[in-house]
Amino acid sequence: MSATAAQWILMYFILPVWLAAGFADYLCHRAASIQTTSGPKESLLHLAQFGEMAVPTLAAIFLEINALVFAVMLVSLVLHQLTAMWDVSYAYGMREVRPIEQHIHSVLEILPLAALLLIVALHPSQFLSLFGVGADSAEFSIRLKDPPLPWLYVSTMLTLVFLFEVLPYVEELVRGLRARRQKLRR
Repeated sequence: MSATAAQWILMYFILPVWLAAGFADYLCHRAASIQTTSGPKESLLHLAQFGEMAVPTLAAIFLEINALVFAVMLVSLVLHQLTAMWDVSYAYGMREVRPIEQHIHSVLEILPLAALLLIVALHPSQFLSLFGVGADSAEFSIRLKDPPLPWLYVSTMLTLVFLFEVLPYVEELVRGLRARRQKLRR
């Protein structure tokens, strides 16, 4: 696979599908009325997972890929998986997690791994150097991408993430906090 094809798959398939799956998951939570079942704790777990994936995603968008970025990606992926297991086990005990939501979770769990594997394919020497393998030395510097990704793409994706991930999941948390306050008043 060419480097251009891998980059296009990341930019125009993986990130958009991941974004759509995240919004679909939010819609599942809304339909399940999590504000009255699992409440704000589950929403905080969702925001934690978002943060765990936002860091390596932003690094991949803005920084040169090196051993440091790969280390951040690997740690973030492991943390995300652990938080996802915590989230589902918590939600499962508090509310019904329907099959469609379970399938959406599968997409949300596998796409970060797929993205990482494509980035490894694009930068194998720095990935291997992280483990002391290969001819290259591990680079742990923070450098902006040169050349950067197209500004129109980056600004469009960041806007879509804000509109379809950040705002909905913050709304979910606020809805849960309000429901909990109302319940405490009764």
